[in-house]
Amino acid sequence: MDPATLIGIILGFGLIVGSILMSGSLGPFIDPPSMMIVFGGSIAVTLIMESMQNVKAAFSVAKNAFKTKGGKASETIKVILELSNAARREGILALENKKVEDTFLQKGLRMAVDGIPREEIRETLSAELVAMQERHSRGVKLFKFIGAMAPAMGMIGTLIGLVQMLQALDDPSAIGPAMAVALLTTLYGAILANIIAIPIAEKLDRRSSEESANMKVVIEGIDSIVKGHNAAVIKDRLEARLAPKHREQEAA
Repeated sequence: MDPATLIGIILGFGLIVGSILMSGSLGPFIDPPSMMIVFGGSIAVTLIMESMQNVKAAFSVAKNAFKTKGGKASETIKVILELSNAARREGILALENKKVEDTFLQKGLRMAVDGIPREEIRETLSAELVAMQERHSRGVKLFKFIGAMAPAMGMIGTLIGLVQMLQALDDPSAIGPAMAVALLTTLYGAILANIIAIPIAEKLDRRSSEESANMKVVIEGIDSIVKGHNAAVIKDRLEARLAPKHREQEAA
């Protein structure tokens, strides 16, 4: 599990709650009608925008923000180089008994060992890469949509509260609750958008880019192994996909 996401969310809420408690009590900041408008409204417009199946899939993808993702491209290159050396020494069938943790790499190796043509292997793996990117893209877009809608629902709640307040100008006791709805919905919308939805969307986008880079390295690596390239050629070919700082780390 990646502790950064959970720590960030807890720290964000902790700082807000702590600042409130330092100057008063938490009670005035808890308003069920405001929560209904912002949280319930954000869920409602999300369901209007997307199908139920895609919403469930997006929240399943969101779990990646809380997990430590394996399969870094630099680590995958090391594994591929070991596999290429074994294939040149003992033949590609020797890779059948090699155990690798990366399921995508394992799938490519299995296809190579089974003698599937190189073009078909690349086509199959590339199709899986595109499917992953589309699946993750839907999750990122959904959380960005929630990040945009939460403040909008907060504004709707603010307008509702202002209408109620204006209607209760002749009753001073009713002005306070109406004003609370007006202000707290804006607060809840800002919190939902800026502490949860938008940061998760950005992290999912980054994780998707990292996973895409790793899968592209696997596709090129399997292609090179099937072609029978030596380790030096494969290393140069794959490291060309790494950022310069990562290449320097590998060289060191």
